[in-house]
Amino acid sequence: MSAAAGPPVIRAAVPSDVPALMRLIRALAEYERLTHLVVADEAMLAEALFGARPAAEAVIATDGHESGGAAGFALFFHTFSTFLGRRGLWLEDLFVLPEHRGRGLGRALLTHLAGIARDRGCGRFEWSVLDWNTPAIGFYERMGATLLPEWRIARVT
Repeated sequence: MSAAAGPPVIRAAVPSDVPALMRLIRALAEYERLTHLVVADEAMLAEALFGARPAAEAVIATDGHESGGAAGFALFFHTFSTFLGRRGLWLEDLFVLPEHRGRGLGRALLTHLAGIARDRGCGRFEWSVLDWNTPAIGFYERMGATLLPEWRIARVT
C-alpha cells in the first residue's frame, strides 16, 4: 500500500540528483520528440550544475509521497537585460513526468522559480515553449504568462 501524496515539495538539486535529472531530461526530450538532440551525459550535467563555474541551477519536484522520488524538475540560469539594467531568470526546462501531472507540481515549480526571480531582484522571468505544445501553452497562460508572438528564437550551432 502506498502512502497518499502530500503537497508538492520543491528543493534545490544536489550532486546526487544528477542521475534523476538526466532521466527527467531524457523523458522531456522524448515528450518533445527531440531525443536525437540529447548529447548531454551525467558528467556534463554535473559539471554544468555543480562544477567550478556553474552555468545553471536546478530544482527537483516531488509529489509528497514518502519515497520522495523526483517527479519533475526545472533548470534555469540568469540572463541580463540592457534595457532594464538588471538580470533576468531564464527557465530552460520545466518538466513533470506524465504520471505525476495534475497534482500541482508544475504550478509549484513555476511559482518557486518566480519567487527566486523576485528574491534575486530579476527584472524578467522568461522561457520559451514549442508552438505545438498546447497543454503547456494553456498552463502558462493560466499561470499569468504572456506569449510574445512578435519574438522568434535565433540559433547558431
